[in-house]
Amino acid sequence: PGERGDAAAVARRIDPNREPGLSAEQRRLMAQVEYAQRQRVLQRRLRSRNLLLALGIGAVTLGIYGYTFYSVSQERFLDELEQEAEAARARA
Repeated sequence: PGERGDAAAVARRIDPNREPGLSAEQRRLMAQVEYAQRQRVLQRRLRSRNLLLALGIGAVTLGIYGYTFYSVSQERFLDELEQEAEAARARA
C-alpha cells in the first residue's frame, strides 16, 4: 500500500451480486451507499441548474424593470396635459 498501483487494486469496482464473500446485509448497505451518492450528485446538478435559472429570471426581471423606467421617462403626455390646463386657466 502507498504506491499508485496498489490504490487501483484496493479501490477496484466490484459487483455485489457476483461477489461470493458478501452477506445480504453487506449488499443492502452497499446499495444504500450507492443510492445516497447518486442523490448527492443529483442535488449538486439541480443546485447548479436552479442557480442558472434564478440568474436568468433575475436578469429578465431587471431588464423589464429598467425598460419600464426608461419608457416612462420618455413619455411627455402629462407635461402636455399640464400645459393645456394652464393655458385653459389663463384664458378663463
